[in-house]
Amino acid sequence: MQAAPVVGKPYQERYIVNFTDLGLKKPILSILVKQGYETPTPIQEQAIPPVLAGRDVVGLAQTGTGKTAAFSLPILHRLSDTQHKAGYRAPRVLVLAPTRELTIQIETAMRTYGGDLGLRSTAVVGGVPIKRQIVAIRAGVDILVATPGRLEDLISQRVVVLDKIETVVLDEADQMLDIGFMPAIRRILKLTPRSRQTLLFSATMPNEIKSLSADHLKNPVEVAVTPVASTVDKIDQTVMHMNTDDKPSAVAKLVRTHPGKRVIVFTRTKRGADKVARKLNAENLGAEAIHGNKSQSQRQRTLAAFRDGSNPVLIATDIAARGIDVPGVELVVNYDLPNVPESYVHRIGRTARAGASGLAVSFCAGDEAKQLRDIEKLIKRAIPALSADGTPMPERSYAEPKSRGPKRPQPQGNKGRRRFSGNRQRASA
Repeated sequence: MQAAPVVGKPYQERYIVNFTDLGLKKPILSILVKQGYETPTPIQEQAIPPVLAGRDVVGLAQTGTGKTAAFSLPILHRLSDTQHKAGYRAPRVLVLAPTRELTIQIETAMRTYGGDLGLRSTAVVGGVPIKRQIVAIRAGVDILVATPGRLEDLISQRVVVLDKIETVVLDEADQMLDIGFMPAIRRILKLTPRSRQTLLFSATMPNEIKSLSADHLKNPVEVAVTPVASTVDKIDQTVMHMNTDDKPSAVAKLVRTHPGKRVIVFTRTKRGADKVARKLNAENLGAEAIHGNKSQSQRQRTLAAFRDGSNPVLIATDIAARGIDVPGVELVVNYDLPNVPESYVHRIGRTARAGASGLAVSFCAGDEAKQLRDIEKLIKRAIPALSADGTPMPERSYAEPKSRGPKRPQPQGNKGRRRFSGNRQRASA
């Protein structure tokens, strides 16, 4: 996708030092001051001006870079700049997000930043009774933040119409692709006006996201910060090599070394998350699991207990954790290495947020060696390794080739050479 040039001076020449330089309205600036925000993050500095100008935007940024404010602040500014109000069943802004937690988090941010602007917003997600959401939408909302599945339910019941939408935001687009929401997103976009403004934010840009952008965005401005392959410098990363059977005792031992601190443990499966939670609770370590099989009320209670410290250890799957933005997470443990290497970056990004430092420890069993190699290729560095007992292992390069043993002799004759070439191709396929 070819990014459109930014109108006016290039961003590197703007010398923006605080939010007042971005042209936001005074009521919004006052809220930011009350919240203690003075200096925009790089994604905010780059994205807010083109969004204010009404441009379509593609934002490449991982979680924890401030992208919720990057689209929320200029959207609130533009909405309050007109006298038009939301009509019955007809919101003006639609924000789509992959998970319940992230959806609620975005809507909360919209209400906080909106302050006294007189704008109404609501979040609609699955896993909770739909009646309250119907009542809220029929009362009229300017901003609708939704997961695609629940939104399509409401559309099918004719509770909401999208023909008055002025701006659509697709947040965490790559995660919505992973979950399987892309067909729903395309159906939803077809119901919105072609004249809308579209903002797409994603940590990675796979081909299907590029195709979505090409089909539905008009001459977008592309802004990018912190590529997904660049992990946060302040995170101290370690990998511990061990047998699978040793992981339960290892995670308990690791949690004990951080008493009273917030810890997130990532597992590959929902069943695995429940198993780890039971293990830690059996040792009085205060853990709760959060995953897709939990009801929305259970997930909210779990997150509340994690935030207030009454349960300092959170066991999570990747999908459930995408919307978790809790300050003060000191340790992230990859109990299972993810199959998708980019997920590693998202996982460890739960710590070292807002300039703080953090620690990430990964467990690697023998059958997870490939996942580890893929992660190290992505982040372009070897993760310091420890044995199961904590003994440092020899340093190595992430690009270190595997030993293939003595070179096989080249078979003689044309027939032999063709057969040998074919074997090589099959082995590498």
